[in-house]
Amino acid sequence: MRAVVQRVTRASVTVDGEVVGAIDRPGLLVLVGVTHDDGPAQAETVARKVAELRILRDERSVTDEGAPVLVVSQFTLYGDARKGRRPSWGAAAPGPVAEPLVDAVVESLRARGLEVATGRFGADMAVDLVNDGPVTLLLEA
Repeated sequence: MRAVVQRVTRASVTVDGEVVGAIDRPGLLVLVGVTHDDGPAQAETVARKVAELRILRDERSVTDEGAPVLVVSQFTLYGDARKGRRPSWGAAAPGPVAEPLVDAVVESLRARGLEVATGRFGADMAVDLVNDGPVTLLLEA
């Protein structure tokens, strides 16, 4: 499992002109990609790291601050562009495998008491954000 974590001052996801998920104060935007051999252990690891990363101002975590998190599924994190000009998506898990694991990340974050907004799995999403810093990290579990 891969996650791109961005510290943001705000972020939102729009599908078909409707905002389906948003955070309107400083927190984290987390793009989550799932590969074929991922399972609940990887989802829990990503959630724990996201909750505990000390990347907010003054080296605080979202858990420390009670800051919100916006989680967006993104299969393209497993795109492979090493050959040619057209990426291969073969390493990305199919929807029936990936969706429950992205949901598991969300549920694990919520179980920690965090406010979590989400995109819509499999939809054509427009993600709007203001990266703060900028701070962007790649997590792998």
